[in-house]
Amino acid sequence: MSNTLAVTDATFSAEVLNADTPVVVDYWADWCAPCRQLSPIIDELAGQYPDVKFVKVDTNVETGTAAAQDVRTLPTVQVFAAGEVVTQFVGSVTKMKLREAIESLG
Repeated sequence: MSNTLAVTDATFSAEVLNADTPVVVDYWADWCAPCRQLSPIIDELAGQYPDVKFVKVDTNVETGTAAAQDVRTLPTVQVFAAGEVVTQFVGSVTKMKLREAIESLG
């Protein structure tokens, strides 16, 4: 079972920008092979960091959020703290790099 939450254009602000905890946002699409490779890594990390919220944005459907966050390449992963992007990865990213970004949040 995944510990990630699917967010929509309507829920992005409440779930990410106004979150009380750090948030890792995975922007993906079903046609994106690197996104499919990254998905189990995001799910695994979500199980390892209970104090961090992990969410996924389906860019096929939630086009407003992707545009508002200037997501132009998939996969893109953004790490938010206090409603601001503190780290962003564009394209494939390793589990180690994601872990380092999460652990740097403090």
